[in-house]
Amino acid sequence: MAEATIQDGKNVVQTQSYGPEARGGTSQAEVVISEGEIHYPKVLQADITLCTSQEACDRYSGQMRKGGLLILDADHVTRAPTTRAVRVPLTTLAREVTGREITANVVGLGLLAGLTGIVSREALEAAVRNRAPRGTVDANLKALAAGYEAAERMK
Repeated sequence: MAEATIQDGKNVVQTQSYGPEARGGTSQAEVVISEGEIHYPKVLQADITLCTSQEACDRYSGQMRKGGLLILDADHVTRAPTTRAVRVPLTTLAREVTGREITANVVGLGLLAGLTGIVSREALEAAVRNRAPRGTVDANLKALAAGYEAAERMK
């Protein structure tokens, strides 16, 4: 997301934190995007939150601004703090499109961008090409497209 935002000519700051687990633990990535100068590099109240696990939803959804967009992986999040959440089976879509559940986060990225228009599709596709591990670019681009298609079906 951050790299795509830069390609679109906006200012961006990204921070991230990971639990002690090598895989499967909670992680948090914050991306602050602005047309103008960014005065503080952390999110105080998120406009958009994407949760791919129940633990992440429980921990981070309370940090949203009122009326913010909450996107949930319906395969892994069963309880949400609001009925205004967008629930999409990101993991199922990833498995169907790429055969790999690990691409669910990229499906979520496409969904988020498709619903909000916060970054251009072209910039996001270029960022995926630049950042995806060798040998996974095609699968990640398919996952991204699946997220955009899910967003289109919701409009």
